[in-house]
Amino acid sequence: MLKKKIIVQLPRTAKEVPGWDERNTDQPVSNTNLLKDRYRLEFEALSRVKPELIEVPPGEVEDLIAVAHDADAILVSWGVFIDKTIISQLNKCIILAVGSVGTDMVDVEAATEAGIVVTNTPDVFIEETADHTLMLLLTAGRRLREIDSLVRSAQWTKGRPILAKLPRLWGQTLGIIGFGNIGTAVARRARAFGLQIIAHDPYVSELKLTAEGVEPVSLTEALERSDYLSLHPPLNDETVRMIGHREFEVMKSSAVLINCSRGGVVDEEALIAALQNGEIAAAGLDVLEKEPPVPDNPLLTMSNVVLTPHAASATTRMRPAGRRRAAQEAALALQGKWPMSPVNPSVLPRMSLERWQPIPMTRGPNR
Repeated sequence: MLKKKIIVQLPRTAKEVPGWDERNTDQPVSNTNLLKDRYRLEFEALSRVKPELIEVPPGEVEDLIAVAHDADAILVSWGVFIDKTIISQLNKCIILAVGSVGTDMVDVEAATEAGIVVTNTPDVFIEETADHTLMLLLTAGRRLREIDSLVRSAQWTKGRPILAKLPRLWGQTLGIIGFGNIGTAVARRARAFGLQIIAHDPYVSELKLTAEGVEPVSLTEALERSDYLSLHPPLNDETVRMIGHREFEVMKSSAVLINCSRGGVVDEEALIAALQNGEIAAAGLDVLEKEPPVPDNPLLTMSNVVLTPHAASATTRMRPAGRRRAAQEAALALQGKWPMSPVNPSVLPRMSLERWQPIPMTRGPNR
């Protein structure tokens, strides 16, 4: 069996690099034994092929092209955006395997045109992100940042009047935009708090929603009725800035926006204006349009906004699970089989890969 050349794209954050505690750098190593130790999860998943793993540093398109032009697969991270220019130089690559749910670090359309399948990990990080969503809903909804600061600044008596103006959570309406795996997990948790749940997702059948006790609604109805609006769509041409000035005008002035999907789903300038003008009451955000935010971003100083650093999925399980799952997808493709989670399934019939299972039909492509 010929060796399969597999590129490991190092992320920009050194602490996410396997073995970072030993090298504390995001620069690649070439020591075979060291790579086998650091990438034992990937080597285990790729055991049925003969893998040759090569690390590529983040940030330089030329470096990636130079090493990956004859690669059979790439394990994708946030090292550099894999655009049409890079994809056009991949002469042998059959799969771009992304170790996260979102695939906005790849030009999926360009990959499809080039006959390369792109995969994600839609069944990983679900419960963690759903937990984080509920955390943001509760902390933003109950104005935790504001009342916590009052207690710390010896203004104990001022906290209760703020909460006394808010309705109880029980009986309020939660609107969910994007009812994939995470949206479903959020709905199941929210029901325990007594929330009435509505959802909008044009790629999910009404039977799926009603089976979860969720009322299917249009986007406009979700905006109009929601006391809490939680965003869970993938970021693509259809969803970029889907929540903007017009949408905030439609929402309740008492509404709370929660975003644990991608920052680009929300027009951040419109969100800031909506919070400043009282078009909505509060927000809980794990993601922003620009990450990290610039120091003068108004969201940083708003007492009715709770922010976390794009960390909803972060647990001890996150990196190992994502790495293993992405490598499993690469292993299937390199063995000549359809991967389990293609985000561009239309490319599969054009590839010389065996269809060994049907495409899951619970939701459309996650891109």
